[in-house]
Amino acid sequence: MKTTINKPQTLFDFLIERNPGSPRTRVKKLLQGGTVRVNNKPVTLHSHQLIPGDTVEFGGKAGIATKASLPFPVLYEDQHVIVIDKPAGINTSSVDGSSSVQWIISEFLKNVSKGIVRTYVVHRLDKEVSGVLLLAKSEKAMDIIKDKWDETEKHYFALVEGAPENPEGTIRSWLKEDGAMKMHSVKEMPDAKFAITHYKTIKTLNNYTLLDIRTETGRKNQIRVHLSDIGCPIVGDRKYGASSDFKRRVRLHACSISFPDPVDGNMISVESPMPEGFLSLKAKDEKYK
Repeated sequence: MKTTINKPQTLFDFLIERNPGSPRTRVKKLLQGGTVRVNNKPVTLHSHQLIPGDTVEFGGKAGIATKASLPFPVLYEDQHVIVIDKPAGINTSSVDGSSSVQWIISEFLKNVSKGIVRTYVVHRLDKEVSGVLLLAKSEKAMDIIKDKWDETEKHYFALVEGAPENPEGTIRSWLKEDGAMKMHSVKEMPDAKFAITHYKTIKTLNNYTLLDIRTETGRKNQIRVHLSDIGCPIVGDRKYGASSDFKRRVRLHACSISFPDPVDGNMISVESPMPEGFLSLKAKDEKYK
């Protein structure tokens, strides 16, 4: 179904109007399934603002993993890719056979497709980091997305200690891993990899600052190292200089990704809301996976 919008309203309100008999939870699941398109682009955010002239199309079948009882939400799925909302505390992938996002989804897809479909890692999120994670369903789709990776845009929420000297800016450095598997900014050398991180202040909260982070490169621990370099380590990230007074979940969340569809090249944008309690800091240890 495709409809042209004639008045300003949120996407959620529009879908409620078009589905007057459906529970609100069902409409939210429709959005999470990635089948709602605004101006020919998938949108999962229920608060997305529509304006007159926008076209909205919804309907069709959700992907096979979307309906599964997976331990994390599926934000978008089609026959070529799957985007999930990764929780903190689980690896993107593993080499020793231990549980990971890729292993869980691959096992499910292989079972339901009789071994035809599995998942391939396009990019990674650190174990401590939550949010939008993109995986491909074939090597071809993975290769196409990686070949066009410069067209992909990723944003993160980062709650940091203190405040940057400038409210927004760009951090550039060469990163190298030491023997303890910790990354450092170093002078240019053969084994180092160049990294670029953009940041912008969203708001300040007492002695902390919430930043919008955009990365141009995808180096290991890149954001964590760069924010520590400017004197603003991410809350809870004791590995890179955060306060050790309390054990806290690392406050870094991948909130959105936009990438070209591996078939038609149209941009697919997927968002994940800020986790509950992300901005809440109490004077005690936190329990999380």
